[in-house]
Amino acid sequence: MNNLILRLQNTNIISTSIRSLSLSASLNKNYSCKLLVVGGGSGGCTIAAKFAKRLKKDSVIVLEPSTKHYYQPLFTLVGAGVKPVSATCRSEKSVLPAAAKWIRDSAQSIDADNCHVTTVNGDVINYEYIVIAVGLNNDYSKVPGLREALQDENSGVSTIFDAAYCEKTWRDMQRFKGGNAIFTYPNSPIKCPGAPQKIAYLADSYFNKVNVRSKANIVYNTCLPVIFGVKKYADVLLKVVERKNIQVNYKTVLKQLDHTKKEAVFYCTEDTSKELTMPYDMLHVAPPMRTPDFLSNEVISRTTQWILIKFCIDLNHSLEEHIVYVLIFSAKQSYVLEQNLLQTMKRDQPTEQYNGYGACPLVTSYHTCIIAEFLYDGVPRETLPINQVNREKILRVR
Repeated sequence: MNNLILRLQNTNIISTSIRSLSLSASLNKNYSCKLLVVGGGSGGCTIAAKFAKRLKKDSVIVLEPSTKHYYQPLFTLVGAGVKPVSATCRSEKSVLPAAAKWIRDSAQSIDADNCHVTTVNGDVINYEYIVIAVGLNNDYSKVPGLREALQDENSGVSTIFDAAYCEKTWRDMQRFKGGNAIFTYPNSPIKCPGAPQKIAYLADSYFNKVNVRSKANIVYNTCLPVIFGVKKYADVLLKVVERKNIQVNYKTVLKQLDHTKKEAVFYCTEDTSKELTMPYDMLHVAPPMRTPDFLSNEVISRTTQWILIKFCIDLNHSLEEHIVYVLIFSAKQSYVLEQNLLQTMKRDQPTEQYNGYGACPLVTSYHTCIIAEFLYDGVPRETLPINQVNREKILRVR
């Protein structure tokens, strides 16, 4: 009798499991679109808006899990008390084009051979063309003690690279009464290479304003061998740090920290066995960053600061296309991407070339700024009718 009951129970468990699996599978959705944009940040929204106007309604799908859209370049000024973090935020719905379809989910994997993306929730999105615009994620786990320190209001540790913590940077500045104020640059690609030193310059400006600068030792620890990658602007920034009396330590990377002792351990990139423990009263961390897991684990991966392709040994700087899969594009320069994608859709050979142009407003105080504009390989390409390295008072943020 007991064996019969056990068999019946096992049969019921198996039957229930099968029904559950069948129900789960039936709930998964299957979508199809002309263009799939993975990522609803500024880059993804820009491309989605351009093509939503050209294609039929719902021909563009945007895959983005967040209901909030942050304008991240403003985080530096949030950290310096110029704006609240709320000023950087809009609802995701309000910034997406109405003619595009928004799926609130994340990519789990990309099958580039069969042109579809599987989402975290198990849905499948079939595409003809795909633009990847997911950016980089903060990888706090790379620095033991960092996440715990950020979550402790009184740790003295903050970062402007996260909406949850950039206002904490401003509160830490206000609480600072003297001692070591350390600012870091990680040994990884990051979203804005100028931001880690910009917040240091703004801290210097604020400390002067509240008369604590004479009690402060400002230190900038960077993994890089130079202060900036373009020599013309690096030469000027060296004069800035000299004038501001900011100590710069090159090839120096944050390894771990203990916020209960207010100590940070750094290592040298040339010899990782060389470590330096530094006490801090304020520590601003630019965290290590990485691409989302679905890129790291798939055909497509990060091999430079932006999204490139693992199969591509030598990616042509001039084109946004993936050399192996011509239907995959990465969002970096919207006009070039738009034109090349349009030509590809028409089965024409893409002709637009991206010269690597980038613009970086290097804020050096609350009212001065160096406008760095450059191309690939650090070639300056300035567009304003002024001397852009003279720290003209063209910016007033406070």
